[in-house]
Amino acid sequence: MRLTEITYDNAQPIDSYGPGFFRIAGKVLRGPVVVTPWDAGPWGGLDDTATPLALAGKIDVLFVGMGTEIAHVPPAFRAAIEAAGIGVEVMNSPAAARTYNVLLSEGRRIAAALLPVV
Repeated sequence: MRLTEITYDNAQPIDSYGPGFFRIAGKVLRGPVVVTPWDAGPWGGLDDTATPLALAGKIDVLFVGMGTEIAHVPPAFRAAIEAAGIGVEVMNSPAAARTYNVLLSEGRRIAAALLPVV
């Protein structure tokens, strides 16, 4: 099997995660985060639609990581994001982080809004 190292150029990959934190491009952030190819920062959680909505026109899909388990996002959250023309894909945070990194390496217009694992 041939292994190929993934490169992200200047993009912000999710390096790792653990109880209550994410390591993004070498920087540790605690609590919920929003990660884009160009930046990463705190997120107010599922009550905060303003942060993801600010990405309208810059991304096509938002991966929402619901922590350790898969759960539904509130209907109002999904409706607001989709009304802005952004697709919403919900999964647990580990799967969202992996999916984000794969599509980031392909140069896709994506972001991840992640709740921490416990």
